[in-house]
Amino acid sequence: MSTLLDSIARLRSEVCSLHAELTRYQLVVWTAGNVSARVPGYDLMVIKPSGVSYDELTPELMVVTDLFGAPVSSLSSGADGATVEWANPDLTPSSDTAAHAYVYRHMPDVGGVVHTHSTYATAWAARGEPIPCVLTMMGDEFGGTIPVGPFALIGDDSIGRGIVDTLAQSTSPAVLMQNHGPFTVGKDARSAVKAAVMCEEVARTVHISRQLGEPLPIDAAQIDSLYARYQNVYGR
Repeated sequence: MSTLLDSIARLRSEVCSLHAELTRYQLVVWTAGNVSARVPGYDLMVIKPSGVSYDELTPELMVVTDLFGAPVSSLSSGADGATVEWANPDLTPSSDTAAHAYVYRHMPDVGGVVHTHSTYATAWAARGEPIPCVLTMMGDEFGGTIPVGPFALIGDDSIGRGIVDTLAQSTSPAVLMQNHGPFTVGKDARSAVKAAVMCEEVARTVHISRQLGEPLPIDAAQIDSLYARYQNVYGR
């Protein structure tokens, strides 16, 4: 029990602090966007509450849910029957919780999920157009094109299904959900935030490049080489 509670406390603090990265890199406005993290070894996740301003977020406000998006407000110890409560009953999890939960249920290697409405990535999503791999940075980080997922509405598992089905066919940790915006995944929440930052950066750069002319493609074999080196050698 103590290990689980310690994990939840650590993740609530980490998820809270990572939301500051979304505002730092100008990936969100108002209360839009969210970061979540899987609780390792348990069918639980930690996610931002709905409708709370970024400058008001604290670790104590982070919501714990099961992997179907239902809030979990307390845990009971099997040893002494003690109940530990940590949730604010007035808070509800993010409106995107169902999508995050679906990803965790169907992608067991994913430990973090991020959703933003960052300007350039969302502009590509509005066009329903993948971001072509024309930068070595994209080869490194995404292993190819950043794909587009299907149009889906918030409220059920539709967005989550679109994310999972699209990423199953790609090495990319990012997907542009059509007419909505980017979702990114990672081995943990910090990795997913990094992917969101890099997704917006390449979306902006490729857009600017296209204003000057058609970007030069990179050969598929070179992309594979870039991705293999960056994922398996660089920084290790």
